[in-house]
Amino acid sequence: MVVDNLLQLNVVLGDGRAIPHLLWGMKGAGHNFGIVTSFELNIFPRGPDTWHYHNYIWTGAQLERVFTSLNRLHNNGSTPVNMALNFGFFFMNTTVSTTDPILSWTFAYRGPPNEAEALLAEFNAIASVYNEQGDVPYSGVSKVQGNAENDFICQKGNKRITTTAGFQVYNLTAERLIYNGFRARAISHPTLAAGAGILHEGYSTAGVGARNPADTAYPFQSDHHLMLFNGVVPPNDPVLEELAWEWANEVKDMWNAGQPTRTENNYVNYANGYEDLETVYGREPWRLARLRALKQKYDPQNKFRFYNPIVEPREGKGKGKGKGKGKGKRRSFQG
Repeated sequence: MVVDNLLQLNVVLGDGRAIPHLLWGMKGAGHNFGIVTSFELNIFPRGPDTWHYHNYIWTGAQLERVFTSLNRLHNNGSTPVNMALNFGFFFMNTTVSTTDPILSWTFAYRGPPNEAEALLAEFNAIASVYNEQGDVPYSGVSKVQGNAENDFICQKGNKRITTTAGFQVYNLTAERLIYNGFRARAISHPTLAAGAGILHEGYSTAGVGARNPADTAYPFQSDHHLMLFNGVVPPNDPVLEELAWEWANEVKDMWNAGQPTRTENNYVNYANGYEDLETVYGREPWRLARLRALKQKYDPQNKFRFYNPIVEPREGKGKGKGKGKGKGKRRSFQG
């Protein structure tokens, strides 16, 4: 985790005091405490001059093969370290089909193409609609993977409906159900489907697994995959927004039903604000008690409360009937 490399933070509190500590709570819940004015962190050698990337587009017919290969590559937390990041979307590409979502996947490898392609042999054997590969400096990885500042997923001005989940392995049955639900909406509500993307993130997690989970406020080091339903709807369209919320909660419930032996986890950077605190900041009683004690000490007036607050009156319940909707007001974000 990035926060594992932070050594010191200088923080200005809500009352104007500047403090050089509070490090544990800032690593995972820092938006609840203050504003960082400077920091010290570990840095590492740059490594190879270029990273290898490989992008694929598959049709839904290949879904089971793709996720089987992904589970083999990751091996429940044993991903080769240099296969640093891969992620994929279900989304609509009308140049391929007007009714069937595509599976768009991208891999980034810290090293030369021959090493990367040896690990991607299974994926190369799956018939694709499109694929491309190349080698770029690290600073160019986000652009070739489609998540740079000016790419669609990062553009400002959209209303976003989001739900999230944390995974260890992909469940093929759940993914097929989610895909079929997307396809049904592409037929019944094409405007809604056109603005949706269902994101699956995978990482090499050996470094995360080597850490003591009690060392930081971030609670879910055992999650190997981060999932996000991201629905973009036009402003001032309450009917479409309600349909998007229904869909978002359906996807979240299917993801969690696919891992019945694990508790529900919600990645804090993707959490919406209506989830139960325990699903965002951890279920261990000592963890939430420590966070609340730090909050009372360093921000007793609750100045920092906008984004996934530790303490805030949580009125009512999240809308929808799906499992795990949590308490509080459901929010959509402009951004």
